[in-house]
Amino acid sequence: MTNIQRVKFLSSVLTITLGLFAQTVFSTEIFRIEDASGRITYSDKATDGAKQIQLSDRVYRHLHRVKKVYDGDTLILENGKRVRLLGVNTPEIESRHRAGEPGGEQARLWLHNKLQDRKVYLEYDLEKQDKYQRLLAHVFLSDGKHVNLELIKNGLAFLNIMPPNLRHAKQFELAQKQAKQNKLGIWALPRYQARPLSAITSDNSGWQRYTGVPQTIQHKKRYTYLNFNDQTNIRIDNEHLNYFPELTSYLGKMVEIRGWVSRRGGKYSIQIRHPSALIRQ
Repeated sequence: MTNIQRVKFLSSVLTITLGLFAQTVFSTEIFRIEDASGRITYSDKATDGAKQIQLSDRVYRHLHRVKKVYDGDTLILENGKRVRLLGVNTPEIESRHRAGEPGGEQARLWLHNKLQDRKVYLEYDLEKQDKYQRLLAHVFLSDGKHVNLELIKNGLAFLNIMPPNLRHAKQFELAQKQAKQNKLGIWALPRYQARPLSAITSDNSGWQRYTGVPQTIQHKKRYTYLNFNDQTNIRIDNEHLNYFPELTSYLGKMVEIRGWVSRRGGKYSIQIRHPSALIRQ
């Protein structure tokens, strides 16, 4: 390969790299194409005669400075953008819009002490923004510590997996299981102990834990429902069903449901997006 060819090769790979930069991970499927005249190009799509080359998996982390910690799971960067921490939910802090929840101020203070005016690395998953235009990210300190994971480990946050953003989900599930077993932080607070679904009509605001036995399955155009009785169900978006085991495996079994209750026409429903929020006992 001549020097000119080497330059063209590096330029081609750099072009591919920059094109994939918006994604969080390099594609491991890059193809080298040489035409009849000997011209070499590269693509992330396979074509006739293309030869696959390997690029190492690498997760991009973007350096930013934190201007303010808003609450236990939301930051404001120096550039003014808001960041919602992926995979976690912390109790609400008091504001003019809502009352504070037990554990909310503790989570905010912990995050403030860790991040205020510090540089952090943001790692994105498949979705970079939510409907409120907040960045969705995993946050890392310069020493490599994963802030989202540390919130869960210390019992300061609940797991809140939102497909398709599933990076680190297994780590999060294990960390939450250990925090719960050790009754750390919010897991020791009376407000967050599991209650039977018969208690759903009293104080059903905020993140909740309930137990019950689903009896029937109902399929509709957008959601599939696990019905506990005529007044109470959980609903799963049909697009998320592939993350779950067969729903029949839940029928007649005691389960714990974790999430937020919505009420409509005297009926109560909890939307479940990931099996980590629907636990067989």
